[in-house]
Amino acid sequence: MWIELPITWLIIVNILAWFFFHMSISYLMLQVPDRWFDKQKKYFLPRRWESQGNIWRKIFRVHQWKKNLPDGSILIKNSYDQTNLQGTEAMHFKKFIIETKRAELTHWLMILPAFLFFIWNPPWAGILMVIYALVFNLPLIIAQRYNRPRLQKVYNRMNKKSEKI
Repeated sequence: MWIELPITWLIIVNILAWFFFHMSISYLMLQVPDRWFDKQKKYFLPRRWESQGNIWRKIFRVHQWKKNLPDGSILIKNSYDQTNLQGTEAMHFKKFIIETKRAELTHWLMILPAFLFFIWNPPWAGILMVIYALVFNLPLIIAQRYNRPRLQKVYNRMNKKSEKI
């Protein structure tokens, strides 16, 4: 059962709730130290079926649309701007890799609150909120899963060169 609100109030409450969830989760994820993401976590590793990110390129053509994705650094101070690599040294690649992990986890977590919307929405609107959460977050997750193996490859090559010196 849900709380019945007029459609105008339902829209306002949903917008405010999503804004709260997006900002809160983003803020909390920014509090997680880089060292937690720096360690190789099993769930951040590319799966064999992802073919080092190439599956996202072939099926979803991520390379064509990822530049149009919104970047949260516009709204959230102290967050990492992923629109461009901040430099060409190994440390910049390492930081970008860490931030792809942070962004991926952030967007997975942003899907979870969608199910709370069934509390105050009728079932059809709750389903729309779940669809919204998936449509908004999955492209951003795919972009991280596409970028990370490519960045990791360059970073690994840089480290091999520095070991030879």
